[in-house]
Amino acid sequence: VQLQASGGGLVQPGSSLRLSCAASGFTSDDYDFGWFRQAPGKQREFVAAITWSGGTIVYGYFVKGRFTISRDTGKNTVLLQLNTLKPEDTAVYSCGAIPTPNWSFVVYSQRYTSWGQGTQVTVSS
Repeated sequence: VQLQASGGGLVQPGSSLRLSCAASGFTSDDYDFGWFRQAPGKQREFVAAITWSGGTIVYGYFVKGRFTISRDTGKNTVLLQLNTLKPEDTAVYSCGAIPTPNWSFVVYSQRYTSWGQGTQVTVSS
């Protein structure tokens, strides 16, 4: 599976961004997808995950309704809408592919078998 993330940038607190993860080289029944983030000096943190069928979504504990994950099966893209951004959301955001049989472990980055290159999100006034 090949993944390419985009959409990051420098925004002010309270702003929104939409991250995109273009996926290729996979069969729809074989993989599901997630987003993680890593801030400087911190461990990688689970943000959200979605089954390719779209039937199941999981969010990290800190999201609290501010972020929304979705997928566009026609464009083979996984989207992460970030709203009401805070300075503490500053991080490199990466998308990953997890084999469908491992869905129960979506919050664990070690279970993902493919990663995109990451996109920087900086929230600052």
